[in-house]
Amino acid sequence: MQAFKKFDIQKKGYILPSNFKTILLQMKANLLSPYVRENIDTLITKSTDQSVITYPHFVAFIYLLNNMELIKKIYMTISDENPNKEVSKGQFLKEAQQFSQVTPYEINILFSLIKNLRDDEKITLKDLEKIAPLEEKRMPYRVTAKLAEETQIFQNRNIGLQFLESGYRFLLGSIAGAIGAFAVYPIDLVKTRMQNQRSKSYVGEVMYRNSWDCFKKVVRHEGVLGLYKGLTVQLIGVAPEKAIKLTVNDFVRDKFVQYTGELPLYGEVIAGGMAGGCQVVFTNPMEIVKIRMQVAGEIQSMARSEKTIKIVRELGIFGLYKGVRACLLRDIPFSMIYFPTYSHVKKSFADENGHNSVMSLFYSGLIAGVPAAGLCTPADVIKTRIQVRERQGQTQYNGVIDAMVKIYKEEGAKAFWKGSGARVFRSSPQFGVTLLSYELLQRMFWVDFGGRKPEGSQIDISKDIKHGEIVSLNSEHIGGFKLATVTFAGIENKFGLCFPKFNKVQQ
Repeated sequence: MQAFKKFDIQKKGYILPSNFKTILLQMKANLLSPYVRENIDTLITKSTDQSVITYPHFVAFIYLLNNMELIKKIYMTISDENPNKEVSKGQFLKEAQQFSQVTPYEINILFSLIKNLRDDEKITLKDLEKIAPLEEKRMPYRVTAKLAEETQIFQNRNIGLQFLESGYRFLLGSIAGAIGAFAVYPIDLVKTRMQNQRSKSYVGEVMYRNSWDCFKKVVRHEGVLGLYKGLTVQLIGVAPEKAIKLTVNDFVRDKFVQYTGELPLYGEVIAGGMAGGCQVVFTNPMEIVKIRMQVAGEIQSMARSEKTIKIVRELGIFGLYKGVRACLLRDIPFSMIYFPTYSHVKKSFADENGHNSVMSLFYSGLIAGVPAAGLCTPADVIKTRIQVRERQGQTQYNGVIDAMVKIYKEEGAKAFWKGSGARVFRSSPQFGVTLLSYELLQRMFWVDFGGRKPEGSQIDISKDIKHGEIVSLNSEHIGGFKLATVTFAGIENKFGLCFPKFNKVQQ
């Protein structure tokens, strides 16, 4: 109050934002987080609709900073101790009525500050930490104990359990990969033929005008089964390919999970990149055999002679890895883009309890596949040109750089984007179906290896809540459980006490 009076010389009941900034930096510096310090001018301006700081606003702002620990406890109560759950302003205002120390005005200021971080009128623990970092030693006891227990169990698992979990994921990933590949294989065949089509064709003109024209001609000249040439090879190869991609991605992501359950973005990108690199062991042999069988159907004589066993024998072990560099150039960036995008889109589609419905899982996989497949098309074109069998009069390519130079000189930059539409329409639904199948298989056949459950698989907690109240598991408790939980946590935090914890006695 004395500081406010010092700057309110004319006693009009308000001060300038610059004066308020000075008071905060000089007298309340201990309450300011690095984020608040760096953005203090913007936050002060956004906290009020007026051009000046009134005394009620001044007091509410200071009280809010002083009560941030209580604000966090209110949040943890609403979110059922889920630090990633998004809480709306209405939920916060309703819950804050239980606590006389926090006023609606302070909640309004809080969400005004959060607007600098997000525009959806919701808040998470991560947002609160930006305004007042949550130190582990100041966490509510139940939250600390729960996080510590889960982290200890997760990190101290023996090698045998981790190996079994990876094997379990590998099996489910194989099944999911086969389902996804079968669902979109005709699109994949069209994509391959479009990418292999040369502008300077040896017959003097291009065979297909566009992807739809390619589709119609395949059905007309080769029948509906012609759309599935090379499918057997695809199913044999795609099962371990998708399995190892999903398994490695999950395994590496687990290693980057922090004690709060958060996974940093760089961890997601690294996990995706490693998954994409590992899958090439299975991808390249499968891709080169599949591509040669898909393209063989364009010439009737070749269609009859190109068999899987024959192609494998001709190529040999080393030949099966022809174009492996181009395959790495395509698959590593693809997975680095796809898996982080999928994870974040899936979170945005989750309901208020963090649960993802079947359609939200499919749409997440579908959306994430668009940028990943589209941006990696040039590498896919190069890989296709290197791996396909050259016909008489067609250009031969000796490696990635040689292919890039020759394609650009002969056909221009547009050639690198050939089949991009078919690739997006193939990869997006394929990964949508694959990830949907993988997530549902994990839910249906869940085996607890002491690790993390798939994000978005949480059970709806509404059955444990009656009229918005958290209900005690002990039938002898007659009420006030929510208020007691926060009250005792606050006493523990305030006075450094540690109350005994009792488990419910089994009858």
